[in-house]
Amino acid sequence: MNLNSILLEAAAGQAGGGMSGIIMIVLMIVIFYFFMIRPQQKKQKELKKQREAMQNGDKVVTAGGIHGRVKEIRETTVIVEAAPGVSLKVDRGSVYPLVEEQPKK
Repeated sequence: MNLNSILLEAAAGQAGGGMSGIIMIVLMIVIFYFFMIRPQQKKQKELKKQREAMQNGDKVVTAGGIHGRVKEIRETTVIVEAAPGVSLKVDRGSVYPLVEEQPKK
């Protein structure tokens, strides 16, 4: 065996190894997309639908943890009644519909 044939075999082996490295990176990106990005996008779409379906009288929770009922819905804000006679003007993006648990039997 001469030096040229050894170098050619080593170069061919490295090219194959580089391709498998690229395949591994692409596979990791695909796995990351399906386990992290896609579920988050679904949650965001569902939350957007819930916010659009909000009506006066619905129970909500603000991002700050204040529970109340929707008193008025405006274009970018929501008026939340936290207690009788206490109204708060809150950004629409920081209001989450409250899903109440069913009482246990």
